[in-house]
Amino acid sequence: MAVVQYNESDINLLARLLRAEAEGEGKQGMLMVGNVGINRVRVPCSDFEDIRTIPQMVFQPHAFEAVTHGYFYQRARESEKRLARKAVKGTRLWPAVYSLWYFRPPQDCPATWYDQPFVGRYKSHCFYEPTAEECEAIYSTY
Repeated sequence: MAVVQYNESDINLLARLLRAEAEGEGKQGMLMVGNVGINRVRVPCSDFEDIRTIPQMVFQPHAFEAVTHGYFYQRARESEKRLARKAVKGTRLWPAVYSLWYFRPPQDCPATWYDQPFVGRYKSHCFYEPTAEECEAIYSTY
């Protein structure tokens, strides 16, 4: 059972995003990028109130470095498509379980990012999730 609506084109698009944003982080890192993206689609919070589809999430202006700076050109491989399917079906990994943001700083993870608290790091990426007061829906189960 999927946690967001999707079609095969959406899987390809999400898989390309996973590869472009986190190929160097391995399968777990790519899945965590997928977790953040799916969280942005499924909850109407913060900068993502109007994001309801995978294409809207991927192409939201200034949302992903890989899309903004042209690293988003590689085709989706089967391994990334499998990870994209896991993400849309609700597989979540800590620290991205409830995260709406991540980024790759040059050094240590800042305590906050876009006023959201730091929850954990996986390899080079720092993950941030909203508080319950700011986004109660993120903490619902599916």
